[in-house]
Amino acid sequence: MLLASIIIYLIATVAIGYWASRKVKTSGGGRSLPLLLSSSALFATWFGSETVFGASSEFLKGGLYSVIEDPFGAALCLVLFGLFFARKFYTMNLLTLGDFFKVRFGKRTELVASTFLAPPYVGYIAAQLVAMGLILKVVTGIEIWQGVVIAAVVVTCYTYVGGMWAISITDFIQSVIIISGLLVLAVILAQKAGGVSVVLNDVKPGTFRFLPKAEFKEIVIYLAAWSVLGLGSLPSQDVFQRSMSSNSVNTAVRSCYIAAGMYLTVAMIPLFISLCVRQLYPEFLSGDTQLALPAMVLSHAALPVQILFFGSLLSAIMSTTSSAMLAPASIFSENIIKPLLGHRIEDHQFLTITRISVLGFSIIATVIACLFSNIYELVGISSILSLVSLFAPLVFGLYWKRASSGGALLSMVSGIIVWLIAEELDMSWPSLAPALLVSIVMMIVGSLIWKDK
Repeated sequence: MLLASIIIYLIATVAIGYWASRKVKTSGGGRSLPLLLSSSALFATWFGSETVFGASSEFLKGGLYSVIEDPFGAALCLVLFGLFFARKFYTMNLLTLGDFFKVRFGKRTELVASTFLAPPYVGYIAAQLVAMGLILKVVTGIEIWQGVVIAAVVVTCYTYVGGMWAISITDFIQSVIIISGLLVLAVILAQKAGGVSVVLNDVKPGTFRFLPKAEFKEIVIYLAAWSVLGLGSLPSQDVFQRSMSSNSVNTAVRSCYIAAGMYLTVAMIPLFISLCVRQLYPEFLSGDTQLALPAMVLSHAALPVQILFFGSLLSAIMSTTSSAMLAPASIFSENIIKPLLGHRIEDHQFLTITRISVLGFSIIATVIACLFSNIYELVGISSILSLVSLFAPLVFGLYWKRASSGGALLSMVSGIIVWLIAEELDMSWPSLAPALLVSIVMMIVGSLIWKDK
């Protein structure tokens, strides 16, 4: 019965995406989303496997201090985007984030920036596919790689046919299911444990520690955790794309704030559920803690709760995966393929190229998902790549008139090189710290040396 319900849910999701695809006549999908749909789309940007599986697993290991990166860093990103980026980008009327680098720095910088914008999404998509593979493994007993392939086929189908409008329609429905499913499970477990106060009082010392110790190195590590998603996801196509799909500039700005509040609030529910699991069913914490929540639900929850929980998980992961697939496909087709073809293609042809790109990125991500399984690490690395290469050129390009294409190119390349070197040296410091610092310095130095005419 549970498996049948999941299959029906997946079929219904693809059907909704196909229905919504009939509204899509162009590659961009238009600026048509009202505040409700825009907010739910931004909320669903990251609310997926890393929040339900990854963050709850890390929270059980190290408490609140170990999940600064997500959900707190993710919420910070949405707030910062609303404050400093949404209004400026919306008035520029851009289709992709790569277009900003073309308008601000020229075609050469656009091409280089696009090569840094698209690849990080492969790891992010892979993380979501791993999570769906884990769910199917728990429910059906199939191998994780088989679940990954099934998940990839389903998500690719409704992303392929629908585009941004279809994703936004499903995001709204899925957001409702996410919140409902997690709330129901949290209430049931809290009642079994004797109440919320009992659960919160029965935690290990230091579980709710939020601030670092007054030591320079720990403060740097703490700020680096905030920066991974908080700053690293600012130069990301999915946040940009969902915000720019709003029906007005005010909607784009307000939806960022609403989504940030929703994300931070709803993301606390899986953390609370994990505390309930620790108190009621500690046997599930042995082994892979990423499987603690789904394994507990399958063993101890009633069938309606199982259907609702796994439906909400699939909702979160599928909506996140769909936007992650569309984002690099849009960049690849708009900022790499289109310039190479000399812009001599009609819009319906361009839409076809974008959809083929979706298929290509899906295949690559599926292969990676079959080889690697740590969700939290896959997501973190994806954001770090954007942080050390694109954050400085994006911010300086928007807010510093003297920023030049030479500085932007030097910043991108040097940031990536320093990060790779720091990773190889296996430093005790976060490798993103020196890489980000070098990227910022090279942006300033390069712009002062190589000035644009």
